[in-house]
Amino acid sequence: MTRKRRSYEAGHTPKWLVVIDDTPECDRAVYFAARRAARVGAGVVMLRVIETADRNQQWLGVADIMKAEAHEEANAALGKYAGRANGIAGITPERVVREGKTSEEILGLIEDDEDIAILVLAAAISKEGPGPLVATVGSTAGDYPIPVAIVPGHLSDEELDAMT
Repeated sequence: MTRKRRSYEAGHTPKWLVVIDDTPECDRAVYFAARRAARVGAGVVMLRVIETADRNQQWLGVADIMKAEAHEEANAALGKYAGRANGIAGITPERVVREGKTSEEILGLIEDDEDIAILVLAAAISKEGPGPLVATVGSTAGDYPIPVAIVPGHLSDEELDAMT
């Protein structure tokens, strides 16, 4: 069961969720979300998921080091894009790091934060398709409790400015 969205109730602020990854199109999602959120008085939540499937329990010391390094990398990526969002629209996004499968962690965060009103992703511009995250979310978008916005990865800052 999904929690009721409270984004526009008294005492709540709508939030735009952006998944931060290492793809070039991630910047397009951040740009769109930051500009649009600033326009409507919303906030931005940036989620970085650390995939944990490949950790071997026999090597706990190594796994702990890998986990610490992954968290450092996640925080660095979130810092980079938070700075970008601030420079674009003067907003300071919330930063969230979660461990697990990306699609499950997106849904978990949406469930945990009743103010998240929209998920913003950007599609890759390669011939191989829209990218793994957009493909995964696209195939299950009908099950999401919030709208999913997919920003074409080829749009320029100027084109996005005109839409946001």
